[in-house]
Amino acid sequence: MSTANAVSIDNLSHRYGDRVAVRNLSLSIAVGEIFALLGPNGSGKTTLFRVLSTLLPAQEGEVLVFGHDLGTAPGKAQAQMGVVFQAPGIDRKLTVRENLRHHGRLYGLGGTALRTRCDEMLSRLGLAERARDYVETLSGGLRRRVELAQAMLHRPQMLLMDEPSTGLDPGARSDVWQYLQQVRQEDGVTVVLTTHLLDEAERADRIGIMHHGELVALDAPAALQGSVGGDAITIKTTAPEQLCSAISQQFDCDVSVVDGTVRLEQPQGHEWVPRLVESFGQQIDTITIGKPTLEDVFIDRTGHRFWKDDVDSN
Repeated sequence: MSTANAVSIDNLSHRYGDRVAVRNLSLSIAVGEIFALLGPNGSGKTTLFRVLSTLLPAQEGEVLVFGHDLGTAPGKAQAQMGVVFQAPGIDRKLTVRENLRHHGRLYGLGGTALRTRCDEMLSRLGLAERARDYVETLSGGLRRRVELAQAMLHRPQMLLMDEPSTGLDPGARSDVWQYLQQVRQEDGVTVVLTTHLLDEAERADRIGIMHHGELVALDAPAALQGSVGGDAITIKTTAPEQLCSAISQQFDCDVSVVDGTVRLEQPQGHEWVPRLVESFGQQIDTITIGKPTLEDVFIDRTGHRFWKDDVDSN
């Protein structure tokens, strides 16, 4: 595995008892890339995040972060990471500056160096005027900025974020992504995040889609959407299996039933709508057409809708 990558994972597997959370996963993330792990709850992305952030040891396989093996040199890898967890990782009873100071000391910072770093991060994240405010008085978006300032205080090469938009309004989400683009462009920081939000994943350079602990798709968002074979046509009907079979026989094309709806993918999908309505109008309740989305990619690779797997998180 190449040390030129920020992250290199080779045949990683992790189990909770008899349940497999991650299965034989191999993946490389380039230096300076914004990479999103996308999947519904239960897909394994959170387990993978915990392994990358060294909260869980890798049970099987090898994981390198900037060439440092998480199994044999976790401390060296940790020094290169800043981590923002889904659950708040700041003390609500302390001020913004106090949170940064305490976090900096954990990384061996002190004195003038620590004060300079704190001032720098407060300025970069628009928190200078809130430095003396107690965290419990801040909005969700401002608290997330404090967590980002804290995570970047020691100038890591990689920023790990678990569900970065949880609980944030659209404006705060936009602020977070503006900062992620900034640290990537100005500082060369690699950003790795998990998300179950399809529109958030589209902002990443590349996406790894997870399903039942396996990586089912990996590419740039546009390339993944382009891999779906044409426009997505979805039909609601009271007898989906019967209509699916009839369409397949009449038009000799691939048709499937996905979570109770009939689905087919065809180039120039708008030309298919009148043909379908003319032939099966009495059986069709509604028919919709759209350009491929990331959910269409998920359906194409797994056979069901994105939220079908919304089960216990792992």
